[in-house]
Amino acid sequence: MASPRLETYCCPNRDAATQLVIDFQPEVFCGVCIGSTSVSLLLTILQLLPKKGQSLRKMPRASSSSTILLLISICDVLGGLGMIFRSSVWLGFPGFIANISVANRTDVWPSAFCVGSAMWIQLLYSAGFWWLFCYAVDSYLVVRRSAGLSTIVLYHMMTWGLAVMLCVEGIALLYYPSLSSCENGLEHAIPHYITTYAPLLLVLVVNPILFRRTVSAVASLLKGRQGIYTENERRLGTEIQIRFFKIMLVFVICWSSNIINESLLFYLEMQPDINEMALKNIRSAALITWIIMGVLNPMQGFLFTLAFYGWTGCSVDLKWRKTEIPWESMSSSTVGENAYPSPVNYQSNMHDSKKIPSTDSQQTDEAISMLSEGNTSGDDRLTRSSPIYQGW
Repeated sequence: MASPRLETYCCPNRDAATQLVIDFQPEVFCGVCIGSTSVSLLLTILQLLPKKGQSLRKMPRASSSSTILLLISICDVLGGLGMIFRSSVWLGFPGFIANISVANRTDVWPSAFCVGSAMWIQLLYSAGFWWLFCYAVDSYLVVRRSAGLSTIVLYHMMTWGLAVMLCVEGIALLYYPSLSSCENGLEHAIPHYITTYAPLLLVLVVNPILFRRTVSAVASLLKGRQGIYTENERRLGTEIQIRFFKIMLVFVICWSSNIINESLLFYLEMQPDINEMALKNIRSAALITWIIMGVLNPMQGFLFTLAFYGWTGCSVDLKWRKTEIPWESMSSSTVGENAYPSPVNYQSNMHDSKKIPSTDSQQTDEAISMLSEGNTSGDDRLTRSSPIYQGW
């Protein structure tokens, strides 16, 4: 799992709260992390692989939103691999990990592994948080027709730049003046915790606001398309709203235990003696949420693919051919001429037998299709029946 306590443990003079959770059934905890992460990785990869029976159509132009969804999954997969590697070493080489102590100042490899693996996990999951924030921003800008595929470069700069900067800054303050002699005190640990949880809290607070504004903007687009708001448009807007709700639900389920656990451990750190009987319930709650984190954090990757694309099935098609892949557009609601008949200009001449496409309507259709991209459930059915995607 991803927790700033993993970096804190690398300090020889670690605090008592960190020592409490790290020493609690380490074999069981590492086994839980390996099992949960392995299941999540296998199911995530299964979700993303091309499936048999998909229509062989020309590859659609990838939107920035579909690219962001893929990058979120990649961050989860790479972060999960780091968790498996770290937990496997802890299980297989307990003597190697035990060398991270105050007395041992000669062997630097245990400390290097401790810091390196912890930074890898934190960096990848932090980048995933920033990409999720970018997805909410991009969804809103697409509906407002202020974003496109070119903005993905800006998202890359913001995501990786902020993730690396915050990770390095937090680690530098935590291990000041050196890893072998970390300064004891909350003034060095708090900045590290802030840099770790800042992107997580940003997603929890800002993304629901952006998603809500996007849903409202979608409703306005659908109404403005023909001046009416039919049942099909209402259902399409509801589908997009449900998709955003699923994304936030997965995020809250997977990471709320981290916030609870960190609050409990921080409270224990403030106490003169964490082993007091009066703090027994607090210690028990901290240990329980610690194990829950090991289960839920790695499952984010698979649960996100369910929220993004739905269940894509088990019929994997490993033949090398140019076919539509899940993260580009799992449904038929794609951007471009291969999706549905282009929307028409309803103000065209009644005597003209040819329908003239409306540029504004086409932009509206592209914005809606980008938001519904990847859904295999009801979006395809809705968009087929919606007047937005029909010529009448």
